[in-house]
Amino acid sequence: MRDFDDNEFPLAYLITFRCYGTWLHGDGRGSMDRKHNAYSSPKISRSPSFANSDRQQLKHPAITLNARQRAVVRKAVRAVCEHRRYVLRCINVRTNHAHSVVTAMCRPEPVLDAFKSYSTRALRGRGLIGAHQKPWARHGSTIYLWKERDVAKAIEYVMLSQGDELFSLDDD
Repeated sequence: MRDFDDNEFPLAYLITFRCYGTWLHGDGRGSMDRKHNAYSSPKISRSPSFANSDRQQLKHPAITLNARQRAVVRKAVRAVCEHRRYVLRCINVRTNHAHSVVTAMCRPEPVLDAFKSYSTRALRGRGLIGAHQKPWARHGSTIYLWKERDVAKAIEYVMLSQGDELFSLDDD
């Protein structure tokens, strides 16, 4: 079991991206903003007025993914990994976000960007979102997993800690 190494890249990344408008600043779950997003910095606390202000600024209604849309996103993420030779260790697409654990010999931001852009293109190509709808919130989460135990914990989190299994369609 590897516990430490001096590799340039981690063993994997836990990559999460949320659907547009589903987790606003001031939400009771807490949130981060671009100016206060350093390691261990506090989250923005619950603030109904902040959440309401963000809600009023949405350009279109929040996006939640149905079973068909979730299947398209899963397939698009798999296509990115196949095309770019990333190793997709697991994926779980929920109604308001997607989690994946992926190994890639690059920084995680291009991986996240590719997941979102391939998914958007696939959803639009199938007529599952409008041409001007923005399906994803800005950026996402990219957690570095340097140790095998961290990769295992991330996979367990993605596959077993997201709530009840959702009805899903076979990837087509």
